[in-house]
Amino acid sequence: MRVLFVSLAIVLIDQITKLAVKGFSIPAFKIHYYGMYEGERIHVLGNFFRITFIENPGMAFGFDPGIHFKLWISIFSIIASIGLVVYIYYVRKQSLSLKLALAFILGGAIGNLIDRMFYGIFYGYAPVFYGRVVDFLDFDFFHFSMFGKTFDRWPIFNIADAAVTIGVIILIFFYRQNQKDEVITDDNITVENTEVPETANSENEQESDGETDKGKEISL
Repeated sequence: MRVLFVSLAIVLIDQITKLAVKGFSIPAFKIHYYGMYEGERIHVLGNFFRITFIENPGMAFGFDPGIHFKLWISIFSIIASIGLVVYIYYVRKQSLSLKLALAFILGGAIGNLIDRMFYGIFYGYAPVFYGRVVDFLDFDFFHFSMFGKTFDRWPIFNIADAAVTIGVIILIFFYRQNQKDEVITDDNITVENTEVPETANSENEQESDGETDKGKEISL
């Protein structure tokens, strides 16, 4: 379960970078940090890599399924996160690649879930579960079409989105190895269940010998 520290690190990095971009205010401590304004761009590597601050009301990579599905997406994220924690515990003795992939996906899911659950309340623009996800990583990889939309650049994303993508890639890349580990684990369980202790075997042999002796004729 130590891989959960990976999930925790991803959540912390994700939230720190989002707050650094969006800014935050804590009046009780007289802390006011002004981040970027929405739509602002900072060129890091020319037009190839920019920090572009946007907010999306939907899912990863700016995909918006509509306001009516927002609550269900948040509820599903909570259930999926709990399921991932349980599954990580279930596979705790399997390969590191599998546990690491699940930890990345878990960290990314929780990172974006925090935005949707609490940012609306924290920034005072929406009730719980209706916050917007902060995106800022803007790369010019290639042109492509997705969901009937044509993109000139890769959709702007965040650390949480990247973590989920990395986790899925690890799962796909090490899929065969993970399948072998599951088979080996199942075989070991079968062998352990079918083994009979030697002491039990010896006791059974002694009992059978005793019963055989009882049936023998003794010559006088």
